[in-house]
Amino acid sequence: MRLHHRPGSRRGHRPHPADTTALTRPEAAPHGTLRIPRDGFVVGVANPKTTVFFAAVLPQFVDPQQGHAIPQMLLIFNIVAVACDSTWGMAAAAARTWFADSPKHLAAVGGAGGLAMIGLGVTVAVTGRRD
Repeated sequence: MRLHHRPGSRRGHRPHPADTTALTRPEAAPHGTLRIPRDGFVVGVANPKTTVFFAAVLPQFVDPQQGHAIPQMLLIFNIVAVACDSTWGMAAAAARTWFADSPKHLAAVGGAGGLAMIGLGVTVAVTGRRD
């Protein structure tokens, strides 16, 4: 049973893991640019760890003499969120550019990850459980 076969492609052919064409194709991002910030917002709001962290940390930076606590916490939260998310976004864009520059970069990262997994496996095998 064949589920999908593109004309002109070899059956069972998979692209090389270091193939970066998916990073540079314009059709790789079929959705509008407004979907990206919306998805980011939904993920951020739906993440309970973020809410618990900020609920535990933000109150210590609130000055009750400056007015209501909630607007102050929202302002602090937004400043921290924009700064952190912008930093992660710029780092991800730089990493994407670095990966798209050369398939060797992607292969090197894959090789480093493989070596790390082998190293962890050897460490677990050597140390083992001492019951």
